[in-house]
Amino acid sequence: MVIVMAPEATNSDIEALVSLVGAAGGEAFVSRGVRRTVIGLIGDLTQFSALNLRGMNGVADVMRVSTPYKLVSRENHPDRSSVSVGGVLIGPDTVTLIAGPCAVETPEQTLDAAVMAKAAGASLLRGGAYKPRTSPYAFQGLGEAGLRILDEVRAETGLPIVTEVVDAHDVDLVASYADMLQVGTRNMQNFALLQAVGSAGKPVMLKRGMNATIEEWLMAAEYIAQRGNLDIVLCERGIRTFETATRNTLDVSAVPVAQRLSHLPVIIDPSHSGGRRDLVLPLTRSAIAVGADGVIIDVHPHPETALCDGPQALVDGDLRELARIMRQFPPLMGRTATPTPEPTPAAV
Repeated sequence: MVIVMAPEATNSDIEALVSLVGAAGGEAFVSRGVRRTVIGLIGDLTQFSALNLRGMNGVADVMRVSTPYKLVSRENHPDRSSVSVGGVLIGPDTVTLIAGPCAVETPEQTLDAAVMAKAAGASLLRGGAYKPRTSPYAFQGLGEAGLRILDEVRAETGLPIVTEVVDAHDVDLVASYADMLQVGTRNMQNFALLQAVGSAGKPVMLKRGMNATIEEWLMAAEYIAQRGNLDIVLCERGIRTFETATRNTLDVSAVPVAQRLSHLPVIIDPSHSGGRRDLVLPLTRSAIAVGADGVIIDVHPHPETALCDGPQALVDGDLRELARIMRQFPPLMGRTATPTPEPTPAAV
């Protein structure tokens, strides 16, 4: 069961509901989104029915949701949601470009990549300070030193930061720097991490696991929402199939399917799905055409020397074409490209 609170509902109204449900032997999970607050209930529905929840102050609606992912379901929230990341909206009216280096290597490399990304139309900066890699001998990221570099680049460019967190113990540290926390494909079902980022008070990008079904992906999002955070963006980044010609197989059908089942924004990662520079732009076009709410793309000033995923990073003429795509393709779908933010006066 889900309680939808009215926009004018107060904290006292919400606390009264939580207390009432607890006294009836149930649990209430409060999730706050950009536009409204919902409360998911766990327990005996017959007892809840006797509480006259609809008559409580601040309650807009009470509904039973049949899907197992109750808080992120379209049954609970018929209108699609927008998520604000450092003032940049990701949602159904815009196409948002998130771009930057796969891994933060040096201050110079990160700033150069950010300037390139912004020139191509990016409104958010991606960059990994913690890098979970298949090989234990591969570059694992700079850790907090990388977060400090991202912080400095944000101040210089005005681009809010999207960066990955890989361990529940690091969530508070990463959240103190990041505007958005990314949960990568290898951690999609790391339930302790999902609960920790759900409690961190920052928007979350949740990448689909390479072997995950769409329902499993949405159930992972439910773990985050149940901890009080509805500011979740789903990211389709390719799934593992029998095909070896590409790094992964981009499941473009996941976008409309997930948007039909869930109110959360859905974006695509054309870099990690294709794994090759020559595939990134065609997959970006397909992402916008299929209705994705954004794309997240690797950019590097010198991909031939990149410590992580250089073969898929865009540079030079690719970025000029990316800028053209971001100008011309979103209007064809009845959308606009999210504008790039400017640095704050204090940072100039």
